[in-house]
Amino acid sequence: MASHWLKARQTRYAAYAVTYILIVLAATVVVNILADRFNKSYDATSNKRYSLSDQTAKIVKGLKQNATITYFNQSTRFRDGKDLLDEYANLSPRVKVEYVDPDKNPQAAREAGIRSLGTAVVQLGTKKEEAKSMSEEGVTGAFIRDLKSSTRTVCFVTGSGEHQIDNSDREGLSRFKDLLAKDNYESKAIDLLQKAEVPTDCTTLVVAGPTRNYEQPEVDAIKKYVEDGGRVLLLLDAPLKMGRSEIADNDALAKVLESWGVTLDKDLILDLNPIGQIVGLGPQVALVTSYGSQPIVSEMRGTATGFPLSRSLEIKSTDKASVQKLFDSSGSSLATTNLSSAAVNVNDPKNKKGPLTIAAAGTYSTGKENLQGRFVVVGSSSWVANGFINFNGNNDLALNTINWLSSDEDLISIRPKEREDRRITMTHAQFSWVRRTSQFLLPAIVVIAGVGVWWKRR
Repeated sequence: MASHWLKARQTRYAAYAVTYILIVLAATVVVNILADRFNKSYDATSNKRYSLSDQTAKIVKGLKQNATITYFNQSTRFRDGKDLLDEYANLSPRVKVEYVDPDKNPQAAREAGIRSLGTAVVQLGTKKEEAKSMSEEGVTGAFIRDLKSSTRTVCFVTGSGEHQIDNSDREGLSRFKDLLAKDNYESKAIDLLQKAEVPTDCTTLVVAGPTRNYEQPEVDAIKKYVEDGGRVLLLLDAPLKMGRSEIADNDALAKVLESWGVTLDKDLILDLNPIGQIVGLGPQVALVTSYGSQPIVSEMRGTATGFPLSRSLEIKSTDKASVQKLFDSSGSSLATTNLSSAAVNVNDPKNKKGPLTIAAAGTYSTGKENLQGRFVVVGSSSWVANGFINFNGNNDLALNTINWLSSDEDLISIRPKEREDRRITMTHAQFSWVRRTSQFLLPAIVVIAGVGVWWKRR
């Protein structure tokens, strides 16, 4: 009887069901154990908006000491910061995340100076910095402030028609100033006409598109600053002579750059690459998609940048200066020396054919141990202005340049990308077509197919 019961079909089915249930339960237990022990995730978004940036990964993975991120919030709201902070802990075993409820442990919150819930504090050794926001920029900024022991100031020369850091118009640099603040740089304007000397608190000097000639004392101050070990970014536009907004040649400054191995050509680059037209750029904007190996641009591969009204450069190292090319214009570009008319003959045999060097970086030997001057020359200035700095990789390039000039190579990377607007914009006709298709056409197809199947079976 027992033998017959064991061989019964219902018994076999029950045994199969129990076996399958045990296998599924075992698999579920194993998966949960692995998930608890190994916190891994995959970001399938097109711009990796839910992943930490290369900049953050470089900083956190390069930590030389243990770091603690303490998140202060109510116990029921720890989840608000957990997803982001766990990403930091997953980057390096040196990072530990702690959660504190100020209501249950008010003493810890008071010692940390916490004024509001949902705040993170990053501690490296004895240094503590509060994140300015519960975002990647805020938390990574706290890491950077912990790592940097001194204030870094970027000084912008003013007085000769340069772009202004407090100007929020298209030609202003207010957005560049805001980007520098996120990397914990202070910005200020200086006038070399009033005092022909770069202040000692300037970490980096920026000459952002002067439209008038620099006087010799100003040029001498910039020259002395670099040759004594200072750092300067020179953004010098093509010397156009059209209309009322003429751009001076600045020959005295150009002569100093030539002594450092960079010759400024008096021309205007026109980019005839059809890709630029597809993304809405005119021929007066040089589109760059390939870069050299210099640290400023070594991680820019695959990222496009654009340079309006750019001139070309010629470079060669000298006995005291070593110069590297950063990037060229495309092979379909040309440079015209006709700077007084908007009408350009692209078939003029006098035109120079691309690719043409747009930017270069160099070091100057001061003769002193562990002290060198650094300089970057770009044949365009509007690429960092408010109207263009958000074009693709321009903001990354601008910050990378300041990082290298300030000897902050650990910050050189691609910053977090802005959220993409992936909404579909349709005309009224397109919307009507979609509505008719979803409400009438597709249901009609289903009904017809159903009737056809019924009729065939009948």
